[in-house]
Amino acid sequence: MRYISTRGASPPVGFVDAVLAGLAPDGGLYVPESWPQFSAGEIAGMAGQPYAEVAAAVLGRFAADEIPQADLLEMCRQAYAAFDHPAVVPLVQLAPDVFLAELFHGPTLAFKDVAMQLLAGLSDFVLGRAGRTQTILCATSGDTGGAAVEAFRGRSNTRIVAMFPEGRISEVQRRFMTTATEDNVRCLAVAGDFDTCQAILKTALGDPVLQQAVGLSAVNSINFARIVAQSVYYFTTALALGAPHRPVSFAVPSGNFGDGFAGYVAYRMGLPIGRILIATNANDILARTFRTGQYARGTVAETQSPAMDIQSASNFERLFFEAVDRDGPATAEAFRGFAEGRSISVPSQALVAMTRLFAGETTDEAATSEAMCLALSETGQTVDPHTAVALSALRRSPGTGPTVVLATAHPAKFPEAVLAATGRVPSAPERAQALAGRPERYESIAADAALVSAYVRDFAGA
Repeated sequence: MRYISTRGASPPVGFVDAVLAGLAPDGGLYVPESWPQFSAGEIAGMAGQPYAEVAAAVLGRFAADEIPQADLLEMCRQAYAAFDHPAVVPLVQLAPDVFLAELFHGPTLAFKDVAMQLLAGLSDFVLGRAGRTQTILCATSGDTGGAAVEAFRGRSNTRIVAMFPEGRISEVQRRFMTTATEDNVRCLAVAGDFDTCQAILKTALGDPVLQQAVGLSAVNSINFARIVAQSVYYFTTALALGAPHRPVSFAVPSGNFGDGFAGYVAYRMGLPIGRILIATNANDILARTFRTGQYARGTVAETQSPAMDIQSASNFERLFFEAVDRDGPATAEAFRGFAEGRSISVPSQALVAMTRLFAGETTDEAATSEAMCLALSETGQTVDPHTAVALSALRRSPGTGPTVVLATAHPAKFPEAVLAATGRVPSAPERAQALAGRPERYESIAADAALVSAYVRDFAGA
């Protein structure tokens, strides 16, 4: 299995190299040269299997012969042993055809754990076999940073620097990063929004001198292994609801579009999916694109669902590349222009291809609060504001047949928002309560790519 860049100017690489690099040298994102397939019979055969076994089967199609299947299975078993529910991603029924997939049973109470715990084990295996080390630079809108720090803390062959937008994430989200005491962890509060952090990350990854000097890599959803790991819960939840004998739909709260594109990966592998409803808050670049065909950056608005406060959804580049028949030069031109401040007019045929699977809905702050309140009063479920955005979107745009709403974070990560909407403080798991008394360790830094690169270089050298 070989991996190519969405921008068409980098040579193909193997799975391991794609995972360790994160971003392609030409600035594009890696995708497989061809999509691996499961037959309907193979998908049906996954029913009832432990989550780790399904994960190993899916990942194995992308790793091919680069990593032995027995090693992949052991990595998956170790990754999900830390989750506090035996199903890893359990389903809760809310209504006759509406189900909640609880993605928050990992160490940092967010869906990012599902992929990050596996990615850390995968990186350890690859680096150990090659006798290499790496430096991870991570940009987070809230949950990625905590999951990455938790997964990589204390690992001898990895250093990690987590950037977060100062003052724009919840205290619990911040503390999952900043209370780590291991020497291989550093945290930076950047004076800007998440899009600023993401732009700094892409600048650093595009610097071949820095990359060579520190072994630079990324664990954001620009790393294709993250996407593959997230596609697994599309399989397991759909199987629980009758796949592959009937299609299942999904409602996905989305910012950077990693979770949404993971559904596309499962779909391309053969999983019957009726629809993927992309639910956005006021930062509705994706919902607007699916409605109008114009991918245009707006001003980032601060909301009660901060992990979605994004106006540049990195993984949309992967979907665009697929929808324009894998035209690398066209993709490169479009996204270089977007980085320079221009909008992208999605070609009409490409938009038709996208909207065969994807639809978009926008939810404002009042509707988000209302959805949290209704979830509690009608179903007894307390949900976080990101999940509420998806519930609200589904209420306005119901599908046909069973729909799985991805519950991306535990409500205890956003106690103020939940209290304001429902009048109740969500109960916090012990691991979240323990954060409150621990000292924090982070540094504030200007939104300057050169300063961040210098910091990373000094940290790696030390």
